[in-house]
Amino acid sequence: MSFGFNPGQLHTPHVHMRDYKEIEGRAFDWQVTKQLLRFLQPHAWQMLGGLLLMLGSSGLALLTPYLIKLIIDEHVALGNMAGLTRISLLTMGVYVTSYFVSWAQSFVMGRVGNNVLREMRSELFEKYQVLSMRYYDENGTGSLISRMLSDVGVINELLSHGLVGMIGDVFIVIAIVAVMLAMDTRLALLTFMVLPPMVVATIIFGRYARDAYRRTREKVSMLTGRLAEDLGAMRVIQAFAEEDRTSEAFKQINRESRDANMSATVLAATFTPSMEVLSVLATGIILWFGGRSVASGAVTIGLIIAFLNYVSRLFQPVLDLSMIYNTWQAAMAGGERLLEILRLEPDIQSAPDAVTPEQIAGQITFEQVDFGYLDDVPVLQDVSFQAQAGDTFALVGPTGAGKTTIASLLMRFYDVTGGAIKVDGIDIRQMELKTLREQLGVVPQEPYLFQGSIAYNIAFGRPNASREDIEAAARAANADEFIQRLPEGYDTEVLEGAANISLGQRQLVCLARVILAAPRILILDEATSSVDLRTEGLIQDAMDQLMAGRTSLVIAHRLATVQRAERILVIDDGRIVERGTHEALLAEDGVYAQLYRTQFLVEGTDA
Repeated sequence: MSFGFNPGQLHTPHVHMRDYKEIEGRAFDWQVTKQLLRFLQPHAWQMLGGLLLMLGSSGLALLTPYLIKLIIDEHVALGNMAGLTRISLLTMGVYVTSYFVSWAQSFVMGRVGNNVLREMRSELFEKYQVLSMRYYDENGTGSLISRMLSDVGVINELLSHGLVGMIGDVFIVIAIVAVMLAMDTRLALLTFMVLPPMVVATIIFGRYARDAYRRTREKVSMLTGRLAEDLGAMRVIQAFAEEDRTSEAFKQINRESRDANMSATVLAATFTPSMEVLSVLATGIILWFGGRSVASGAVTIGLIIAFLNYVSRLFQPVLDLSMIYNTWQAAMAGGERLLEILRLEPDIQSAPDAVTPEQIAGQITFEQVDFGYLDDVPVLQDVSFQAQAGDTFALVGPTGAGKTTIASLLMRFYDVTGGAIKVDGIDIRQMELKTLREQLGVVPQEPYLFQGSIAYNIAFGRPNASREDIEAAARAANADEFIQRLPEGYDTEVLEGAANISLGQRQLVCLARVILAAPRILILDEATSSVDLRTEGLIQDAMDQLMAGRTSLVIAHRLATVQRAERILVIDDGRIVERGTHEALLAEDGVYAQLYRTQFLVEGTDA
């Protein structure tokens, strides 16, 4: 059963672009950052510990060049072997301590990062679970997967590593500058001549990288969407022998993704060597001016070696800061997209004063219901009928008349645009949503099974059911016989797309699922229309037992179900054009009689 509608969707290689709503994120947005930081609040103490470990590791890294200076100037140059041994052991101790501190910092931040990643994805998935069908009509799978994987990943990178890394890098840069100035102001200032070009290069790189990485994320989203669509439609692609055309369409998007990635790669490949050239220039300045100062006795060799060490350590955090800048930009854009979803209020949700009936009898009332998926494009107009508890109502009509839309509205996948739908006299908009849907059982035309065991699928609507109850439901649905023949019986794993279970067997499992859930209202959407006659008989027998004593809304295709309905509603162009029993409608010789002659009579003859 299809409860969705995506009007006007065209299948072209570029259709997924409409699903990727790119937001022009700024390099820094305090409002976005503040809202993202809440994901770190539960881990504040661990973040503080990681920051302290980062500062400790940075401090130890700054200490080692100075110790090397002491070794050269005060022990090697003076031949002080005893002092050389002591300070060499101290230096080794600093290196060993630095290793363990760095390991601890990586462990702590890695743990925080994985927890934050899990929490963000869980919260996003929970939001996906409650968004209305209309949202999924308007947003493609690729875009939603991209937000879950790509956007959340880059946000996590910023929150768990980028912030702490940025603080550590700023600390290192300031500390190195201060130490170098303290050691030799003139040589330090000469060395710092390369800093302005580095800042300019970083700004230019950041400006171009922002657009390049945005295009990359856009193409990844398109590629993900196309891949998800084509893999899901592989049977159709092969059935129509359209492998070549779909491959070419995929190759086109793949080429665009490659080109976008290459643009970002070229920028990075240009920027990093540029920074290295400036680092080499700074090294040359130290060697030239420092070497002359050593020759004149103004400075020591140990100081020059320390300066070279500090310069090599200075450029890495500057380079890291430029990378964090780009991560921040990506996280701002991704953060806006993430927050855009998390801020969404579902179109369909329980009212604040929603009622929760203790028991539902199953009376259904449609009162002058109007509905359209798009504004000014009505799908249902002035639909009114009432089904008493325990009644069986059949909906018949041509394809696109609005039959499935009526079922979707009863399930409250959408809200009516006019009129009201009531269950037991209560407007379903005033009924607690979970209570309503727990009392509605759906047997779809296209049955869906999840990856998991057969038992898991039967118990999906009642996960705490015992094995005895699961097997009893399967027997009632006439599914037990084929399940027992499976390699592992009820523990047989359903493959992706239920490839190892036939269509008729899937329908029997779905029937068992509804039987176990024991709803008061049933929605049966042509449940026997796509199966063989033997399986149809099994399904029809199970449906007869299931419908007994329950209100049933049947989207009819098979003649036997239509004839037994207390009332048949004929839907045409979104309106109820006829209503009555099978015999009465045949006597009217209207739309129903015509459908009967062209469709149902053929099936009756075949049967």
